[in-house]
Amino acid sequence: MTEIKNTQIHPTAIIDPATKVGSNVKIGPYCTVGAGVHLGDGVVLRSHVVVEGDTSIGAKSELFPFCVVGAPPQDLKFHGEKSSTVIGSETVIREHVTIHPGTEGGGLETRVGDKCLIMVGAHIAHDCQVGNHVIMANNATLGGHVSIGDFAVLGGICGVHQFVRIGHHAMVGGLSGVENDVIPYGSVLGNRAFLSGLNLVGLKRRGFSREDIHALRAAYRLMFAEEGNMTERLTDVSEMFKDHAAVMEIVHFIQADSSRAVCQPQTKRAA
Repeated sequence: MTEIKNTQIHPTAIIDPATKVGSNVKIGPYCTVGAGVHLGDGVVLRSHVVVEGDTSIGAKSELFPFCVVGAPPQDLKFHGEKSSTVIGSETVIREHVTIHPGTEGGGLETRVGDKCLIMVGAHIAHDCQVGNHVIMANNATLGGHVSIGDFAVLGGICGVHQFVRIGHHAMVGGLSGVENDVIPYGSVLGNRAFLSGLNLVGLKRRGFSREDIHALRAAYRLMFAEEGNMTERLTDVSEMFKDHAAVMEIVHFIQADSSRAVCQPQTKRAA
């Protein structure tokens, strides 16, 4: 391997001379790295990795064989406009993952946060915004313009419809088809996905107190009760839990503008 400023590049790798490469980077056999790419310090490309376009890979991230980051998006409205892909620090991108850059219709940027784990065969489409500490299991698929909050977990072979929002700490069960927004701390499953409750396992693992979990459960029961309409119930919850940040995060999430409806419990799914 050739060593340049503490960076190891295998002789079979093809690196454009304009590529910006940090220190202590390792680029394995048969990787291809394009002119607009910036590899941060300590990045590892194991082998057969393709990184192209205006793409930034954050420090200490690791990319596994046959993943492709920054190739043109699968959007018929894309006509080669300059757009970017940004990957955070210490994120792991496993085999056969595809991550596409943004488009003019979505802000021209796709972003994946820090310390994410993107497992084998997952797809992150154009203009998606993926938070920090997100886990996408094997073959999880995001349509364009999807927003994923911090610490969300997406199960294997799930599909998320374009423009859907998934809140912080939410859980999407494997094989789910998600066509509506998922509230923060919520758990959904099924085809089409319905809200099955709160992501209690995730909340406990991340150190939420018993009091916080109790408040979230009480607020959840009120928000998705049979009586009244959602606007009335949100008003009641806002008054009762106005000083509870996690509950109010759910309230604000539901009240925010969105092109998609919010996932409901199975008994309240729209006809």
